[in-house]
Amino acid sequence: MKRVIAICCCCGLLNATAQAQPSPRPTAAIKTELRKTSNGFQLYRDGEIYFVRGAGGSGYPARIAAYGGNSIRTWGSHGADKILDTAAKYGLTVLLGLDVARERHGFNYDDTAAVRKQLDKLRQEVIKYKDHPALLAWGIGNELNLQYKNTKVWDAVNEISKMIHELDPNHPTTTVLAGVNKNVVDLLKTKTTDIDLLSVNTYGGLAGLPRTLRESGWEGAYMVTEWGPTGHWEGLETEWKSPIEETSSEKAAVYKSRYEYSVERDRAKCLGSYVFLWGQKQERTPTWYGLFTEQGEESEVIDVMQYLWSGKWPANKAPHLYSLQLDNKKSTDNIYVKPGTSYSAFAVAADPDKDKLSWRWEVMPEPTQLSEGGDFEARPKPIPGLAAAAGDGKATLKTPVKEGAYRLFVYVTDGNNNVATANIPFFVKP
Repeated sequence: MKRVIAICCCCGLLNATAQAQPSPRPTAAIKTELRKTSNGFQLYRDGEIYFVRGAGGSGYPARIAAYGGNSIRTWGSHGADKILDTAAKYGLTVLLGLDVARERHGFNYDDTAAVRKQLDKLRQEVIKYKDHPALLAWGIGNELNLQYKNTKVWDAVNEISKMIHELDPNHPTTTVLAGVNKNVVDLLKTKTTDIDLLSVNTYGGLAGLPRTLRESGWEGAYMVTEWGPTGHWEGLETEWKSPIEETSSEKAAVYKSRYEYSVERDRAKCLGSYVFLWGQKQERTPTWYGLFTEQGEESEVIDVMQYLWSGKWPANKAPHLYSLQLDNKKSTDNIYVKPGTSYSAFAVAADPDKDKLSWRWEVMPEPTQLSEGGDFEARPKPIPGLAAAAGDGKATLKTPVKEGAYRLFVYVTDGNNNVATANIPFFVKP
């Protein structure tokens, strides 16, 4: 049963769900290997077939286990001791990231001394964690193909993979791409011959990923290491260039359809996936990529993930949000409003379990310091006193006085730690 939970305030771990009870921890490395089959590839762990049902992010690990997941992905080794130990406690594995420097952050792959220093640093990390029983595989870098020009980065990746294989015969290596195309695949096939499999981060393109890989010439095994909603860079936007976010219910639908159409249908070569993000973060909005709110409330996407991982829907489901309107307009209507003026807002939602719903409203300016590739982005401060609830699903918005781009957010909760979210962009213009 999904919703019977007790959350520890200091660590965010779920304690009461029977499926998430700690399991005895092994004390030595468990071998993971990639085997070729008659029609593709298969991952084995401790001699048994292992299909990755994973989550990107180390928050709420007990919930991953409780809902049918089996693995965690990290982007680096910071805090790896605790992450690995916690994963082992709940019977999860870890695709442990090795933080390889990115050219877009100023690293120069023509600097042989810097490249060697990086290799030596990562060697120490491999030595430290290679025998941990929760380790599944090594992720060498994240999105090193994003905004890069120097192809020597792939030489460095290959050297890191060789180093790992010399030290650790028990765990395969991969490198993680931001999307995929023939140019980068051709480079990898030439320069990174030591890696065991390819990993790809993709969002709106998930459904077409198997075909994209075939057309790009990748014939090996792969994993999907980030997938989720339609990305902020690939969907609709307003006239003032604010990206339009799907509601949590729209996200739930696309998560299910894209996963079933790609990951489930390409098991001959796809070894599994890591949904993004098992936690919460600000990236264009505080609700775009996280499957939880800051308070740990779960969106309808979590219901979908439990179904995809376990084949069972939760006993108590999240609210379903049908629409959000401001001044009788939708988010695609390019909503311009006058400063310091009152407008009505209305959201339509229902709870599949007939739970009583509560409504929270919030107004935020659009972020001005925008990140790329998942880098840190500061959450804009909400503007208090502008959105006032006016009954179930209704609110009155008093627009900011300052000209500019803003969003109105609504959070619909059911009293059982479930939430539906939506937001609508608007522009204050005298």
